[in-house]
Amino acid sequence: MKVTIKSFDVNMEVKNKGIEFEVREPDGTHIGDVVLTKSGLVWCKGRTDPKNGIKVNWKQFIAWMEDE
Repeated sequence: MKVTIKSFDVNMEVKNKGIEFEVREPDGTHIGDVVLTKSGLVWCKGRTDPKNGIKVNWKQFIAWMEDE
């Protein structure tokens, strides 16, 4: 996978708007975007707008990642 930062606020603290990562296949095909915010993560498959993406809060994400 090729992951790039689409937008990045200069401040180190993540703001409400968040940081958007673009995810592409090695051949350049766009898969989707991940938006990291203060409240959690949003997966936007394809060209999905973040308000319509799949949202997960930080507690849910941490539990999912630590689940064996």
